[in-house]
Amino acid sequence: MSRRVLIIEDNRDIAEMVSLHLGDLGCMADISSDGRDGFEKARTGRYDLIVLDLMLPGMDGIELCRKLRSQATYTPVLMLTAKSSERDRVLGLEIGADDYLVKPFAIPELLARVKAIFRRVDQLRRADADGDMICAGELTIDHPKRRVDIAGQPVDLTSKEFDLLVHFARHQGQVYTRGQLLDSVWGDGRESYEHTVNTHINRLRSKIEHDPGTPRYLLTVWGVGYKFNDQLEG
Repeated sequence: MSRRVLIIEDNRDIAEMVSLHLGDLGCMADISSDGRDGFEKARTGRYDLIVLDLMLPGMDGIELCRKLRSQATYTPVLMLTAKSSERDRVLGLEIGADDYLVKPFAIPELLARVKAIFRRVDQLRRADADGDMICAGELTIDHPKRRVDIAGQPVDLTSKEFDLLVHFARHQGQVYTRGQLLDSVWGDGRESYEHTVNTHINRLRSKIEHDPGTPRYLLTVWGVGYKFNDQLEG
């Protein structure tokens, strides 16, 4: 099955190189070199993946990603950037990027990241076919609409926070290590990113728990990892 990819990158050589090698995965790629133009293409087109540079004319990648995540339609984002600091990586993931690749990068790593994103998206689509709504205690998850409510009140989650919560809620009671969560939700179990799991767990608890210090939904299993409480009462 051919997939459509939008490459938003102002360096033409990099954009064409990425497009060429994505063709090896059977992808059809469109290219935009400007942030505003790229956002309009992303907003109005139907893409399976957006490869997004951080530094762009017109609108930078951070603002573009924020705007994309405010839209009703979800499209995975792989962020490309020359910035390599941990703060920049975490910021990109926190605003909703699905993965983050620092320039210069090796083509095999790019393709591995893209394939991991496609695998994760396919898994989520199969999960949608198994059931659209998940309810636990006061928590309600509408997967197709990517909406979460607590006691009837909407909760604003980033893309990755939502995916992490859905993964837990679909496997209530199962304990996951940080590495397993990176594999299942991020699509890459890099140990150096395990702190990202902690950050997302803490942010999720701050949004869905009445008392994040004594969580009801996302429980810590000391010395192992985390699990979703399978003993909830309404």
